[in-house]
This record gives sequence, structure tokens and C-alpha cells, in this order.
Amino acid sequence: MSSKDVILGRIRSALGSGVEAAPVPRDYRRGEAKVDLDLLVERLVDYKAVVHRSSSIRSTIADILPSGTVVVPPGLSPDWLPEGLEVVVDDGLAASRIAAADGVVTAAAVAIVETGTIVLDGSADQGRRIISLLPDLHICVLRPAQVVASVPEAVARLDPTRPLTWISGPSATSDIELSRVEGVHGPRNLHVVLLESPGSAPAGGDTVLR
Repeated sequence: MSSKDVILGRIRSALGSGVEAAPVPRDYRRGEAKVDLDLLVERLVDYKAVVHRSSSIRSTIADILPSGTVVVPPGLSPDWLPEGLEVVVDDGLAASRIAAADGVVTAAAVAIVETGTIVLDGSADQGRRIISLLPDLHICVLRPAQVVASVPEAVARLDPTRPLTWISGPSATSDIELSRVEGVHGPRNLHVVLLESPGSAPAGGDTVLR
């Protein structure tokens, strides 16, 4: 018997028989709140991510990483990847091979405005968690339809049985003497490509916010 069982047993004994737990509401903050993409960008930039509001994924990735080796999940669209990159598909790559790459390109499952968080769920276009943690650069493509206003809305979209990775900016910690150190638990550089329709793209090219 665990300590938890002992404690709960004592509580039940103290309450006596015939006492039922009150129902717990599970419908809090589930309304479809308005999504503010500008606020999402502000939160991402505040977390030191670089945001590219663009109508062209391929050209934006080319601007971020003109050459080098990128690891991609097996379900990522090849149309996203520019010429000039050596593309390595993760088909069970060794950790050393992934870590040696110049970057990784993935899609996303959902993004949350109120926390500036992007969630990956291990789908075919996002891949194994390891590929988004070992390379020093993570390029994440995000569609506006994947953005929700609040955490409860995001949780409602996600499958809790999948390997969820919650990303709020590049990896950073201040555990050692309160000094910020980046790249300890994941990539030091996070670039988010927020896809926009051609008609909504800014005049004169893409918008880059950092």
C-alpha cells in the first residue's frame, strides 16, 4: 500500500460513509475566444524567438538557413524545403547524427496566444521529440488555423496519449546563480514561420520580428 492510499483511506474514514465528492466542472474557459495573432507574436518575441510573418515557407527557410544540413520529420512537405540544403529525413537517426545537423524544420500541432507557447504532438510532420531538442536551430512552421487563445482550448485540441512537447521560446534556464543560460535543454535558436495568405502579406516582403 502506498502513502497515497494510506492518506486517502484516512480521509474516507474521517468523512464516514455516504459522502460523495462534489462534481468538478470541466467546461471552464472553453469558449471560442478571439485569436490575436499580433499578441502571439509579441509573446513569442518576448521569449526571444524570431518570428517571420510570411506567405512563402520555402523562401523564408532559405533566408533563415541558406545552406547546411537540416533534419526533418518523415511527414514534412518537401515543398517547404529550399534548394541548397542537405535534407536528412529522420528515419530513426542516431542522436549524434541529429545533434550534428545545422537545424531542424517541423510543423506544429497548436499554438497558444496567452502563453506564447507552441505545442508539438509527434505527428508525421513534427516527428520524434529528439529532433526538436538536439539541433541548435529549430524552424517551426505555424498556420493561423492552429492558433488558439487559451490553454484550455489547446488542451481540448490535443490528444493526451501523444508525446506532447510544449515550447515557449528557445531553451533557457536561470538555475545556476540566476544567470540566464541558453541551449541547455534544447535549441538556443527558435524561428517561427507564421504563415500568412498572399493577400495579407506585408508590402515589400516578409515581416521579421525579434
